Amino acid sequence: MHVRNLAILVVCQLISATGSIVMVTLGGIIGSTLSTNKALATLPLSMMVVAIAATTVPATMLMRRLGRRRGFAMSSVCAATAVLVAVVALKQSSFLLFIIAAMMFGVNMAFTQQYRYAAAESVPPRYVARAVSFVLIGSIGGAFIGPALATAGQSWFVSTPYTGTMFALSALFVLQAGLFMFMEATSEGAGHDEPREQRPLGEIVRQPVFIVAVLGGTVGYGLMTLIMTATPLSMHINDGYSIEQTASVIRAHVLGMYVPSLVAGFLIEKVGVTRLMLVGAFGLLATSIIGLQGHSVMHYWWALVMLGVGWNFLFVGGTTLLTYTYSMKERFRAQAVNEFLVFGVSATASLLAGTVMHYFGWSTLMLIPIPILIAICIALVLVRKDPLLSHRAAAAASRQQ
Repeated sequence: MHVRNLAILVVCQLISATGSIVMVTLGGIIGSTLSTNKALATLPLSMMVVAIAATTVPATMLMRRLGRRRGFAMSSVCAATAVLVAVVALKQSSFLLFIIAAMMFGVNMAFTQQYRYAAAESVPPRYVARAVSFVLIGSIGGAFIGPALATAGQSWFVSTPYTGTMFALSALFVLQAGLFMFMEATSEGAGHDEPREQRPLGEIVRQPVFIVAVLGGTVGYGLMTLIMTATPLSMHINDGYSIEQTASVIRAHVLGMYVPSLVAGFLIEKVGVTRLMLVGAFGLLATSIIGLQGHSVMHYWWALVMLGVGWNFLFVGGTTLLTYTYSMKERFRAQAVNEFLVFGVSATASLLAGTVMHYFGWSTLMLIPIPILIAICIALVLVRKDPLLSHRAAAAASRQQ
């Protein structure tokens, strides 16, 4: 077990979460001030997610060639550069340049999403769920640092709001690049009992467990992106709440996303991965129900907290489920397919967020997740008796004896 890797990944997850929270909190607001068309306010965030989706496969292949350590370090440098480009965009009041900065930041986030796979590869198979959830714990710190930077940094340079926030983020990502150079290489296939021969990619992706794992990730991340991207617009632009109130709701949301990681890995071991994913789907359903009740700060707060909890259980569960479907030699191809689909859907959801909010409003946005969540619940129930899951459960029981 590579304890050093897990420690580095936790700290770097904190830094990455801080950056992404700042971009989500300020992206739509800055976009609204720089763009003449308010329907395009979330376009920078949408293009950031598009960049994530477009970069997932190249990022996976690059790390296959260069290794996790170099790939992650390169992405950190890209993030540091991206936020400096954002500073220039703010100084020049350039909407186009801010979109470019957001897309560069999205390239970094495509690598960031691979932290959980690096954690899974650093531990024996029986600890995969714990490792995945453990790394996500780093984002709890980001939940406090990110909103603090977003609110405090707006006044560090009076002439150009938010440039102080971007300079601070740049320094954090330079530190992150340095930390990654101390990562250890993972042992290829050590302790994994999957087949040693590589199967055709089509055979891997046709597995029912693979399909449901990808559905969990796409539904969880897609709906989370849709609602989270729209929230600052609904609160700050439409309902007139302050940036501090908006940031506090985003902070609560991020805590809802990552605090459950303290127990998610253990819950998977106790109740099973599909049961936990079902709980996550019900959490997202609760988001829609609460969001339809009103527009007070507490309505937003509770809706976004449940959105975070639901995302965590679906995402951690889906990632764990995905690791059941491939061998270590097959992992990069399988992970690339999953990441492309997850963030392709997220990109679409992010693109829709601003448009739906502008033309239809918050209540319509809250109705969209309901039929999708019913479908994923049905899929989770159907896959529970799959032989692959039964084999995993039997193997886990034998290790405990």
